[in-house]
Amino acid sequence: MAYFAMSSYAEFAPFYDAINGEPFDRIRQILGFIESYNPEAQSVLELGCGTGAILAGLGSGFSLTGIDLSSEMLAYARRRCPEATLIEADMTSLHLGSCFDVVICVFDTLNHVTDFDAWKEVFHGVNNHLNDGGIFIFDVNTIDRLNQLGDMAPWVHDFDDNTLIMNVDFDGISMSSWHIRVFEKQEDGRFVLHHETISELGVALDEIRQALTPDFALLKETDLKGNRPTDASGRALFVWRRNSKETYAGG
Repeated sequence: MAYFAMSSYAEFAPFYDAINGEPFDRIRQILGFIESYNPEAQSVLELGCGTGAILAGLGSGFSLTGIDLSSEMLAYARRRCPEATLIEADMTSLHLGSCFDVVICVFDTLNHVTDFDAWKEVFHGVNNHLNDGGIFIFDVNTIDRLNQLGDMAPWVHDFDDNTLIMNVDFDGISMSSWHIRVFEKQEDGRFVLHHETISELGVALDEIRQALTPDFALLKETDLKGNRPTDASGRALFVWRRNSKETYAGG
């Protein structure tokens, strides 16, 4: 069962890179973590790889694999990162039959999984698909950030003669709904509306830490200011190392 609707990116995919720009800072950060915590790494798996911007930026020094549930996003990823192996799959039920030195899951992709039991399935899948000593790098939007976004006025952004209008509804507990509207300008001057609603789940950071602790050792955690993240932080970034166990056998 898929717990998140990445296929909803069918409407948003053509505009994703133009709106978000190139993730140079995040790529440098990921490469820095790999250099610090697994410098011999040769293979990388990205969960929710989207348009392939991160994979393309990691360079040619790795064997690259990406999965995403959106065929539309993967179509852009195949153009951006043709050397990568790209698979349409649900990250809550990984069965790739191979292991990797690094698994990454960034840009709040985990928040798109709207049931915390399914987060645990993601963590289990990552554990099964990491080599001994492999590292897991991921980030999340905190509950407080989702709450703050829910209190904000709609965000309006003009790009390439088009206009994005986005607002977030937060239920006051853990769930948020991101309403994304892109008004695409046509050659005749009219605008076509593309509309997506994307859900995100906020989870207390201690719950995340407890869910990972049996199978992973925490190496690094930080917020956007370089401090230990709390539920009041805007975003939390983690690096965990897989504990040694018997080699994954494809189960």
